[in-house]
Amino acid sequence: QVQLVESGGGLVQAGGSLRLSCAASGRTFSSYPMTMAWFRQAPGKEREFVIAIAWSGARSDYAPSVKGRFTISRDNAKNTMYLQMNSLKPEDTAVYFCAAGRPLSAVERDYGYWGQGTQVTVSS
Repeated sequence: QVQLVESGGGLVQAGGSLRLSCAASGRTFSSYPMTMAWFRQAPGKEREFVIAIAWSGARSDYAPSVKGRFTISRDNAKNTMYLQMNSLKPEDTAVYFCAAGRPLSAVERDYGYWGQGTQVTVSS
């Protein structure tokens, strides 16, 4: 089993930046290579894919809406993944969920482990 805990959410003005973290415990990255991803869910909307990174860190996938603004990275030695969000927009407001699974995918059902989510609010 893998437990995921997100942190770093909060309130920021449009144009600002936030850095989210996702710490994994239980099965570690070194013993069970997993793709890590971020999904988000805005009020009244379905959860949507944001960004993902392969275990090696060499490959990633982005939703078009965040490409060029969001960067994903991971530190397998620390079992932690990061999401750097720059140039934030009000439409980025959502609960952001960390997920782990295989393979590198933008499809929600490919991820078997999920965190509880962290709120990101971008004011205009």
